[in-house]
Amino acid sequence: MTIHSSNPFADAPDPVRRFRGRLGGAVSLWTSGEGSSRAGLTVSSVMVANGDPARILGLLDPDADLTEELISSGTAVVHLLRAPEVDLAEAFGGTAPAPGGAFRLGAWEQSAHGPVLVDHSHALVRLESTREVGWSLLAEVVIEELSVVEGDDALEHRRGRYHRLDGVPDSQD
Repeated sequence: MTIHSSNPFADAPDPVRRFRGRLGGAVSLWTSGEGSSRAGLTVSSVMVANGDPARILGLLDPDADLTEELISSGTAVVHLLRAPEVDLAEAFGGTAPAPGGAFRLGAWEQSAHGPVLVDHSHALVRLESTREVGWSLLAEVVIEELSVVEGDDALEHRRGRYHRLDGVPDSQD
């Protein structure tokens, strides 16, 4: 894991990176595995495609432990994080330390698809395909089971900062 001390989108010389940072998106947390092979990754480059079956498309870091575990196990859980969960997002995103590991944050239950963050909107998914897209790995997963918690105030990531979806920035101390 790499802890970044600066905002990777702030003054990036790469115009593609600056453009991507302005798009923003809801913050999801992908988890997979069990026991000592558990892995998780904060991902905001995500799309949901309705259909039969519905799918989620995510751009994952090809070097992340989560990516390796997803490919190995073929299953994962895709959670939607809430506005106050900046610490959780940063811990799984590798931008903040998590003494004892990121899975010590929050309440977790184990499922056949991977660790489930209790009382969160989430999808249990099965890996359908992967392919390299730019510097990322595009993971296409099929939604096998879905749980939506009403009243969630979703966390968004835009230009290197976390925000509530109502546009109000959360503190970044």
